[in-house]
Amino acid sequence: MAQTLTASWLRVSCAALLLASTIAPAGAQAPTRPAASPLRFLDPFNLFTSPEVEDPGIPDPVRYEATLTVMPDESGLQDTLERASALVADEAEPVSGSLGLLAKARTDRRRIVAALYEAARYDGLVQIRVDGRDIATLEPDATFDTSRTVPVEITVDPGPLFTIGRVAISGDDRGPIDPAPYGLTPGSDAGSVRILAAEGRILTDLRDEGRPFVALTDREVVADSATRTIDVALRVSPGGVVPFGQTYVEGTSRMNPGFVAYMAGIQPGETYSVAALEKARKRLVGLNVFSTANVKASDAQADDGTLPVQLVVAERKRFVFGAGATFSNTEGAGANAYWEDRNVFGRAESLRIEGKVARIGAETLSENSRPLDGFDYAASATFRKPGVLGPDSVYIGSLSALREQPLAYDREAIVLSNGVEYRIDDQQTATLAVVGEYAKVGDYFGENEFLIASVPGVYTYDGRDNELNPTKGFLAKLSAEPAYEIENGTFFAKARGDVSAYLSFDDAGRFVAAGRVSYGAIVGADLEEIPNNRRFYAGGGGSVRGYAFQSIGPYTPPIAFPGTNPNFVDTPIGGLSVFEASAELRFRVTENIQIVPFVDGGTVGDDLAPDFGEFKLGAGVGARYITSFGPIRVDVALPLDPGPRDSSFQIYAGIGQAF
Repeated sequence: MAQTLTASWLRVSCAALLLASTIAPAGAQAPTRPAASPLRFLDPFNLFTSPEVEDPGIPDPVRYEATLTVMPDESGLQDTLERASALVADEAEPVSGSLGLLAKARTDRRRIVAALYEAARYDGLVQIRVDGRDIATLEPDATFDTSRTVPVEITVDPGPLFTIGRVAISGDDRGPIDPAPYGLTPGSDAGSVRILAAEGRILTDLRDEGRPFVALTDREVVADSATRTIDVALRVSPGGVVPFGQTYVEGTSRMNPGFVAYMAGIQPGETYSVAALEKARKRLVGLNVFSTANVKASDAQADDGTLPVQLVVAERKRFVFGAGATFSNTEGAGANAYWEDRNVFGRAESLRIEGKVARIGAETLSENSRPLDGFDYAASATFRKPGVLGPDSVYIGSLSALREQPLAYDREAIVLSNGVEYRIDDQQTATLAVVGEYAKVGDYFGENEFLIASVPGVYTYDGRDNELNPTKGFLAKLSAEPAYEIENGTFFAKARGDVSAYLSFDDAGRFVAAGRVSYGAIVGADLEEIPNNRRFYAGGGGSVRGYAFQSIGPYTPPIAFPGTNPNFVDTPIGGLSVFEASAELRFRVTENIQIVPFVDGGTVGDDLAPDFGEFKLGAGVGARYITSFGPIRVDVALPLDPGPRDSSFQIYAGIGQAF
């Protein structure tokens, strides 16, 4: 006799609803391994054989062949139930004797029933026949002819699709809870996992109201075969609203415990909130001092009615250093090194000193680029102190010296910066700094000295679902920098806005459209009065792919007039405005491989309005290998209107999407 779920009123217990996520295959056997080779003595060190420990096998191995048939097959149920069936998934692995096969079949019936519940099929019929005999009628010690492969037939009549019927959610003294925000409305999907997920969201929302001791006290889920509906009745004990109390810290060594509690940002008297606990954990992890940070509320209230908070942390190594080297036949040799103290005074202050040299031995930037004069270098010291304006702020001070030779200019500079970064909320960040810079800049027209004081500010809104591999949301970044060049008495202001948006065409994020647009302008002075490194340029991996870095925009004359530097003949001079746009289609062809065709465009103008008559387009295709730490990216791009400094193509590599 086949198992049936049909009844005039079928009561579905909590355990039945949880089948979809909690039942594990009983009687499943570990994979067998090949017996030891008789020539094992020829390979005593396991160089050419599997290092796994040999498995002597299972007693009385029985092979079987499973077939699963859904009649009728609706909404792809065949594939869904085959994935749920352990008999189908483990068909290649033998079981131990008739008892093992029968146990596996009975467990499989429960798994398939659970999968039907997940699909809102509460009136289905599942029949499993082993060697032509229905397992519902077999004795527990039944045996089969195991001298051959045993046939196993699984037949499923899924029954009708159920929907949500009546819903009642009682919050005791808080009053009834509206089920509509949780999707439990009449006629909606009645899948068991969906009902349980709605239940979880109800409890989470009540906790976020400041009720840490919320509990589900009664659950009644009833399937009505006559109306094909699921009636849901939940009784919730919300408990009272509780304030946070004292914060206690454990596990500190060098770190000041009081400062750790301060940086957690949980104030006594504030209403309990799960979000506040998670935000505190993120703050502590962001200090870069702790290897682990656990933030949790106490299991019971203190005598004054408040709920204590417990912080348990483990500190990372205080000092860290590293070094690396590179070599390229076009870029020459390079080296870099850094040293960092991650906890200078016991309040998560960090000091990082780093330096690098590049292009040692290189004579030109690239095949089509200009000559170089010696190597590039950069050295810097950066000091960070968190908590200067509250737990969500950090002071950042730096001193750096550098020599760089990009396509458009030579620059030697010393830069001093002091600023504060403030996280407004989980999506918004603002920074403000005071910067002083002394620079010697050389270009086609000679060498100039600049002494610049500026106040750069940046506002960022990050609504992406993932920083390195976004599939939805958008990112906006607005920057402004008023500056005064002291040597020549020139005031100017530079501003730029960048917006990136992402749209997924499916829930799994396998097909994503991504776009980026940006505009910047400089006001207050003429182009020749603006230091070269403060002007706008376009081209390169973070701009218009396919073109060399800085290669888009107005150029110097193609010949060296008297008094000019011949090294900068036919090189970009930068502009007072820039416009860039990019579009990508990201197709995930496997779980780990993504193909990305793209088009970039941009232009630079010597006025406030970019010169769209000189708009440059680049196009190409990229590949992404998706990892747990972000996609590894390789792009190949062609310049559709190459200039004198552009190659026929460019290759870019990195971690994370291009934008």
